[in-house]
Amino acid sequence: MSIRRLALGVARRITAHMTDRMARCVGGGALAAALLPWAAFAPAAHAQEPIRVGTFLSVTGPASFLGDPELKTLEMQVEAINAAGGVLGRKLQLVSYDDAGDAEKARTFAKRLLEQDKVDVIVGGSTTGTTMAAVPLVEAAGVPFISLAGAVVIVEPVKKWVFKTPHTDRMACDKIFVDMKARGLTKAALISGSGGFDKSMRGECLKVAGNHGVQIVADETYGAADTDMTAQLTKIKGSGAQAVLNAGFGQGPAIVTRNHKQVGVALPLYQSHGVASKEYIKLAGDAAEGVRLPAAALLVADLLAAGDPQKPVVTAYRNAFEGKYKSEVSTFGGHALDGLMIAVNAMRAAGSTDKTKVREAIEATKGYVGTGGVVNMSATDHMGLDLSAFRMLEVKGGNWSLVK
Repeated sequence: MSIRRLALGVARRITAHMTDRMARCVGGGALAAALLPWAAFAPAAHAQEPIRVGTFLSVTGPASFLGDPELKTLEMQVEAINAAGGVLGRKLQLVSYDDAGDAEKARTFAKRLLEQDKVDVIVGGSTTGTTMAAVPLVEAAGVPFISLAGAVVIVEPVKKWVFKTPHTDRMACDKIFVDMKARGLTKAALISGSGGFDKSMRGECLKVAGNHGVQIVADETYGAADTDMTAQLTKIKGSGAQAVLNAGFGQGPAIVTRNHKQVGVALPLYQSHGVASKEYIKLAGDAAEGVRLPAAALLVADLLAAGDPQKPVVTAYRNAFEGKYKSEVSTFGGHALDGLMIAVNAMRAAGSTDKTKVREAIEATKGYVGTGGVVNMSATDHMGLDLSAFRMLEVKGGNWSLVK
């Protein structure tokens, strides 16, 4: 089946389900149908200059589990949008670079996108480190930038030209501590990696634990190249903790999970949304059974209630991605979809690719139903998600289940 037929077919199915659920969105003018990923776009594009969407992603290297599905999603969605007529009568052109998770490479590529490729918007930055390397450049250039990374530092303090789609690390801490408290667990042990996201989430968890009546009784760390965390987990085992929280992403959390079982730490284990993909379950094996983590609705599309506004959106994206690439969907690709669609919707609302107008329209996004949740941005909130956008998941039988 062609991408055009796939896009239009999915659009029809979504519209049939969502006709009476349309919400007002960017700038209060367009309908939610225009925000749905495969809704029909502008009339057939004429021979005009393409709208250039720039991206730098960690397609290879240690963060490839983030960058690979992100790039595939952007390519798939740009193709679908162009097949449906483009945006503002123009085709989209994706200009992409692989930073391999290296912040200096990310800075170089961001500079190239801004100065040589003359992109209209940037949707990218797989990790906090690569994103923050680009922030000063986009702020100086005055180009809208929607990051796909997790740390709260990306949008706090608010930066004029910088936005993000994933839930923040602080939100993950809050969601986890709420769940711990509901289970009667008030003493937690932290174990975290050395990367930018890991450090940021550790710091946020230390800040907010007391707000939930949770005491941190152990605080262990591990290096990016470490392959055994049994020493840290042995200390945690004797700390008096009632639960363990691993702030991290990549392969480290899978090692922590396996070691947690090997050492015999008979305590509930929580992970961050940084491992919200089936790859984590595969790497951790049966040791992942019972692990809980906050994640987007995308991972449990089939378990969502029929009336959940995200259900048709996440189901359509999952089916399109898995149908095209024959691999399982992850929340990280979903972040890329949301970033691109928020940018596209802003251009449509602004009726222009003028960077100032597009930036203002992104900031005015209201009611966008995406894979990550319902987005409502403002001048003081450049992410637009609240805690309800997170679902608490538990690994059961080698798969995700919803914690009720």
